Amino acid sequence: MSSTTGTRGESVTPANPAVDTVADTADVTALLERGRALSAPVLRAAVDRLAPPMDTVAAYHFGWIDAEGRPSDGDGGKAVRPALALLSAEAAGAPAEAGIPGAVAVELVHNFSLLHDDLMDGDEQRRHRDTVWKVHGPAQAILVGDALFALAYDLLLELGTAEAGRAARRLTTASRKLIDGQAQDISYEHRERVTVEECLEMEGNKTGALLACAVSIGAVLGGADDRTADTLEAYGYHLGLAFQAVDDLLGIWGDPESTGKQTWSDLRQRKKSLPVVAALAAGGEASERLGELLAADAKSNDFDSFSEEEFAARAALIEEAGGREWTAREARRQHAIAIEALHAVDMPPRVRAQLTELADFVVVRKR
Repeated sequence: MSSTTGTRGESVTPANPAVDTVADTADVTALLERGRALSAPVLRAAVDRLAPPMDTVAAYHFGWIDAEGRPSDGDGGKAVRPALALLSAEAAGAPAEAGIPGAVAVELVHNFSLLHDDLMDGDEQRRHRDTVWKVHGPAQAILVGDALFALAYDLLLELGTAEAGRAARRLTTASRKLIDGQAQDISYEHRERVTVEECLEMEGNKTGALLACAVSIGAVLGGADDRTADTLEAYGYHLGLAFQAVDDLLGIWGDPESTGKQTWSDLRQRKKSLPVVAALAAGGEASERLGELLAADAKSNDFDSFSEEEFAARAALIEEAGGREWTAREARRQHAIAIEALHAVDMPPRVRAQLTELADFVVVRKR
């Protein structure tokens, strides 16, 4: 594939998806577990405040109960955002606990978006089981998502401090960008062509903005000034783009046993993800053939009945055109920009190392 222009206009060429320094899995697991352990009691208490049956529906979504209401130890997600919020408090010189309200607020907004996105995208599986709208219906998915969104701001503002107000403002900005990104994502599904730059802007809004907020909100609650918080946001934003680039790869080539989604899930939804738009921008025979197929798909009334072989053929064309390699390279490039941003913040060496390890984990993860 020919080189493709990146976000700042430079030439980007394919490379191996792995980062040069692979995270210590045990260390990262401990960071994620700490984020989950410290935020879980506050998150559960917030969900308990919801009126029935929304409290039960939310508990199902988080994996605390099964569809029959029995206690469950379902997969509640990777908890990357809570881990980042706690580390950001420590980056500001505050105890990790200072970031807990921010960690939970960001997690509530993130799950608001998941509930709504699953419904809008028609996703029937998340974390290896049926999505909320499949089990409890579309109306409950919408209502519970709205309720989680409102809870996030309640949780921050009831702290009653100036820092909480600043944190809420950052969460508001991130939430608006997240919603903008989802609107862009939906609109792109109906367009024949989307540029690489448009796709990166959409993914920066949809994923980068909330991760940027997660890694600054704890610092703000811990008393950091705006310059420090803004620099940490830059780390989180580019980490979010790396995170989404990896998700785009998994959305086409990921193992369903690991991702909890169908094979070729993004192709089934006609998503204009990075591998697709990069392949279409590449030129050449495979790129042109892919463009013809996707244009025909957009007009097809039988798309939902496509065979596995037909989706596999499209994935093969994306790879042949270079979309898979380019996206892996972009994940690595965004990872490098994120790590560079950390150099501008004076923080304890241990915290810097842990933020680096989490960034490595995001790019080398398999689900």
